[in-house]
Amino acid sequence: MKLKFLGTGTSQGVPVIGCHCEVCTSADLHDKRYRSSALITTDSGGKILIDCGPDFRMQMLDNNEEHVDAVLLTHEHNDHVIGLDDMRPLIFRSGQNMPLFCNHRVGAEVRHRFPYAFADVKYPGAPSFDMHEIRDNFELCGTLVEPINVMHYKIPIYGYKFKKLAYITDASFISETEKENLQDLDFLILNCIRKEELHNAHFILPQVLDLFEELKPRNMFLTHISHHLGTHSDTQADLPQNVYLAYDGLELTF
Repeated sequence: MKLKFLGTGTSQGVPVIGCHCEVCTSADLHDKRYRSSALITTDSGGKILIDCGPDFRMQMLDNNEEHVDAVLLTHEHNDHVIGLDDMRPLIFRSGQNMPLFCNHRVGAEVRHRFPYAFADVKYPGAPSFDMHEIRDNFELCGTLVEPINVMHYKIPIYGYKFKKLAYITDASFISETEKENLQDLDFLILNCIRKEELHNAHFILPQVLDLFEELKPRNMFLTHISHHLGTHSDTQADLPQNVYLAYDGLELTF
């Protein structure tokens, strides 16, 4: 199986509009970050998208990707769902509704923001989705998907585990129970918004490194990165062994 990072930035992306900091003006392509999203390719060749933000169209074009079989949503914030309308070419070409998997609250929000996609009588050209509520582990494209319950400030959201890889974004708290599900991982992907100054809704670097020591994954990759974390090259040089900054287009095999 493979995971490709389609985007590794925060809700504003990097560079941030109007910002002239060292990161936002960097010429290093590692410092150009679309909003966070990832694409899983299963052993059977299935394509599972994790989150569909406002950069979805360009993410697919830049990575020469043309197909998605299903979408997993972590939560309902716009930087994770607002690109769903751009799935229309994939839906039209397949002739089938796009399956969406999420919790009940997120599903209700998606229906509210895209009512035309769920209308009984759709106008020509509208996207169409099949909504599936996640309650427990399930199989998708021939692989087991395990939802991981985490907190994004006061909002319960999902991370996802596939084999020995876990993908968690926008988290600020992981319970002891869920930490048991994050043992013996080859890859733990975790959000890290900045180096210091606590954030209510997101992990910062010291918290992420504490989790690395506690959970002991063989490799940790950081995503949902803001320009406040610093340049890719400088930050990577300061990270401990087996902890890496993810970047757009990076692909992991697991």
